Amino acid sequence: MTRFEGKTVIITGAGSGMGRASAILFAREGANVIVVDLKEHAARETVEIIRAENGQAIDKVCDVSKREQVFNLVNGVIDEFGRVDVLFNNAGVAMPFTKTEEVSEDLVNLLVDVNLKGVFWGSQAVIPQMKKQGSGVIINTASITGVRPRIGQNMYSAAKAGSIILTKSLALELAEHGIRVVGINPVAADTGLLRDFMPTDTEYEVGKQKFLETIPLGRLAVAEDIAKTALFLASDDASMITGSFIDVDGGRGV
Repeated sequence: MTRFEGKTVIITGAGSGMGRASAILFAREGANVIVVDLKEHAARETVEIIRAENGQAIDKVCDVSKREQVFNLVNGVIDEFGRVDVLFNNAGVAMPFTKTEEVSEDLVNLLVDVNLKGVFWGSQAVIPQMKKQGSGVIINTASITGVRPRIGQNMYSAAKAGSIILTKSLALELAEHGIRVVGINPVAADTGLLRDFMPTDTEYEVGKQKFLETIPLGRLAVAEDIAKTALFLASDDASMITGSFIDVDGGRGV
């Protein structure tokens, strides 16, 4: 299938995990994929995987928490490809289980800067071009924790909840321009991001068990679960969907 033939798709956090899986699927569907990540080598690895399958992709380095970098990225894509059809604001950072009194200012700033402001900067940057086109899709990765918080995840939950409301607000504002804004609420996914805040084997096994106890389907999400959802939301099959989230959570939010 080539549902995205000739489409330009920007995916942040595409150097690993859910972003990488999404980039690969979009490329298989014919998209020109801009693989964005903070880590140059990770973005390049994703591009190499895509090109090995004869897909179209380029890699870009960007810190999504920095407005100037995000705008430079988007403007460069527009200069090269002439349009932006899909922006997948997928980049995010996790939070270790932390008591409220132990949460540092640096951690709060990081969570808000990446998980909330990063979504806003990306959206703000692509909107003028999408308005000019009269079409476009913005997909935001939030979290089921932004709907149903976990103990020890307060500021992560708050930042993700903010991105959920931001998504709905943008959807209302941009509908008249033919721009859809939608989101995905994943449950904990078995990706590198999960390992980042539970780095030792013991921490990982204990933390994983905590997550599994709250997921009715009895497993963590995998990257492809989110990637397939993003592909659907960006497609014409979802043309009547805006301002909504799909909970890819194994029933945790029920």
